[in-house]
Amino acid sequence: MHDTFVLAVDIGGTKFETAVVAGDGSIVPGTRSRRATGRARDRVETVAALRASIAESLAAAPSPVFAAGIGSAGPVDLPAGTVSPHNLPLLGGLPVREIVADAAGVPAVLRLDGTCIAVAESWLGATRGSEVSMSMVVSTGVGGGIVVDGRPLAGASGNAGHIGQIHVHVGEPTAAVEDSTLEAVASGPATVRWARARGWEGRSGEDLARGILAGDPIAEEATRRSARLVGQAVASTATLLDLESVAIGGGFARVRPDYVDIVRRSAHDNALFAYARRVRIAPSGLGDEGPLLGAAALALHGGAASLEPVAP
Repeated sequence: MHDTFVLAVDIGGTKFETAVVAGDGSIVPGTRSRRATGRARDRVETVAALRASIAESLAAAPSPVFAAGIGSAGPVDLPAGTVSPHNLPLLGGLPVREIVADAAGVPAVLRLDGTCIAVAESWLGATRGSEVSMSMVVSTGVGGGIVVDGRPLAGASGNAGHIGQIHVHVGEPTAAVEDSTLEAVASGPATVRWARARGWEGRSGEDLARGILAGDPIAEEATRRSARLVGQAVASTATLLDLESVAIGGGFARVRPDYVDIVRRSAHDNALFAYARRVRIAPSGLGDEGPLLGAAALALHGGAASLEPVAP
């Protein structure tokens, strides 16, 4: 399928990206196009930018694409083909499947971005060969997806795998339900807020990384806390689903070189049963290309009902 090409679209809280991907999972050089998103960008601006990005990617493709795959921050509504990203409130109910299909002139399939990442890791990355796996991203937000018996688990509306919205034990009172979700306490921005509330003066994940190298105790504890809380969530999910493997990716998971090691120890320590402690936890095998490759897999594999390839 090397000469088969599809369009991949990744819609996130801070940017969206498009690219053309070949059937072997390689991104065609020169076809990646990126635009900023953000809470303040309205629907008209966002749709115009998405269409422009798609046009750029397709113009650089070596041949026409036969389908498009879309991964989006959620919640999503698969029956309706719409998305309502939590961090992009002005886009609520955006008919993204219709928009992409019209812009690209090909059928489009939509899934949660975490589902796309899980499919990509199972296809080409760190969870390849596992029957039951989860892949997650720790970044501006925290997302995830699950693959069972070679098939992505979508759920009734398409939102299965939203690990960022499960609750963890933070060891301190919280004012609202959302305050104890994994995303609210372990994401990059949440970790920065926690550190600043304790007197640290930095403003970003990059500052935390520099603080760790400089021996700053608050930066050290803040990032360890994030990894420990991710480990809690992994332990809970491994217990619930009897996971075989977990891939951890996202920019904030690289804030310290032993981040995944701390996740692994925390998951082991927080799992009650031996089968949950056996889960393999590894860094993402795909880096920042995972969301695009997973979106491509949706198109290449017939909506990713399975990971068996389909012909154009």
